[in-house]
Amino acid sequence: MEIASNLLLGLSVALTPENLLYCLFGVFVGTLIGVLPGIGALAAISMLFPLTFHLEPTTALIMLAGIYYGTAYGGSTASILLNIPGTTSSAVTCLDGYPMAQQGRAGVALAMTAFASFFGGVFGILVLSAFTPLVAAWALSFGSAEYFALMVLGLVAASTVSDGSPVKGLAMVVLGMLLATIGMDPQSGVARYTFGSLSLLDGLSISALAMGLFGVAEIITSVRANTGRTIQARDVSLRSLMPTRDDFRRSWMPALRASTIGSLFGALPGTGPTVASFVSYGVEKRIAKDPSRFGKGAVEGVVAPEAANNAADQTAFIPTLSLGVPGSATMALMIGAMMVHGIHPGPNLVTEEPELFWGLVMSFWIGNLMLVILNLPLIGLWVRLLTVPYKILYPAILMLVCIGAYSVHYKAFDVMVVLGFGALGYLMRIFSMPAAPLLLGFVLGPLIEQHFRRAMVLARGDFSAVIERPISGTVLLITLLVLVWSLWSSFRKRRQTLAAATPGPRIEDED
Repeated sequence: MEIASNLLLGLSVALTPENLLYCLFGVFVGTLIGVLPGIGALAAISMLFPLTFHLEPTTALIMLAGIYYGTAYGGSTASILLNIPGTTSSAVTCLDGYPMAQQGRAGVALAMTAFASFFGGVFGILVLSAFTPLVAAWALSFGSAEYFALMVLGLVAASTVSDGSPVKGLAMVVLGMLLATIGMDPQSGVARYTFGSLSLLDGLSISALAMGLFGVAEIITSVRANTGRTIQARDVSLRSLMPTRDDFRRSWMPALRASTIGSLFGALPGTGPTVASFVSYGVEKRIAKDPSRFGKGAVEGVVAPEAANNAADQTAFIPTLSLGVPGSATMALMIGAMMVHGIHPGPNLVTEEPELFWGLVMSFWIGNLMLVILNLPLIGLWVRLLTVPYKILYPAILMLVCIGAYSVHYKAFDVMVVLGFGALGYLMRIFSMPAAPLLLGFVLGPLIEQHFRRAMVLARGDFSAVIERPISGTVLLITLLVLVWSLWSSFRKRRQTLAAATPGPRIEDED
């Protein structure tokens, strides 16, 4: 009965006209951003983040979450029609989606991705609803030492497990934590790294940092990479969207398996929808009776990754809401939005803010239903949108970014900070320095400092007391193992690359 009452409470919150309107706005913008190749959810949320400062907390989170999982729906459109992934997690959809389009089955591929996305999203919401209260109840026994250890694990895992150099990822985490110390010390009130500037006393704005690192940097990169070619999008009629009975027969078990895989990877720090989509595609190809069909237009190769990445998008909220530990940069932005509105994510969120938690969960149901209703009739619009030259789009996007940055505090200084971080983000891309760990460090840095100070006060300055606690000691040991394994794997991979690039001894034939 308690679950039913909580669901009814959440439904009453999600069905208010304001929340419905912003949920629709979020999923529509998310789909729009997903269709446009290269922008992605993180850049979209970064650019629209300032809009949430003038909304109620629940409404703001509903809108941002709609943008987040809406991009997964839209990302498959460009993958199927143009062989260009709209989002990173949709890259594997190109392998079979584009061949289906070449065979004249683009409508079927788009329809099956919409159904698979809805199935994966619903599966992920069920897992989220069932496990988040359990994890939160278990985490109520945590103290500052346990939270410090968990956040360190989240930072290390998210910066080293993902692709790229783990050393660069850790360096960006440290830089993010250093940037978070700018401003007044929350405990002593001492100004830190302000260099006498009154504008820096309140610290750097998370919205300015995110918009610069991801929004402006993405625009600069896209403008430089754009070749000016025109895109001839395929015409897709509503009649061509109807799949055959054989398509459904081949798809329902892959969708179920992929949703399970996606739900698991979504809740793990450092993995997320991209890893889930590739793993689910590999699993389907391995267990298929005829693996040669994959890469040539197999409907399972479209359904599996789309179901996986949408399930992962939903379950990514489990550690974020129940523990306050983001597993990705996008979830770090969600935590930043909560903190701006005075909400502290963690085990108390479910019990102290039931309207917010269950309202957010029920909005996921409504948002996923809206996405199915939106995507199928509006496929023609998305197709036409892909033909708009990027030289027309990017000035409008850049203008919106500057307006959004200025509207937070009505300071020109914030616009300069956005442009400065945009230049930094572009330089980081040139030198292959990941930006996501920097954002994670910036968001979690103050929380780690707060819990570490509190743990040291309780332990009277003895750090061994933190290690000797069962939960925090085990988590720190796991963190050390993850760090060592990542560094060793990176070193071994680099050594193998150098060995393969070095030519062997040359033996000349004797006469």
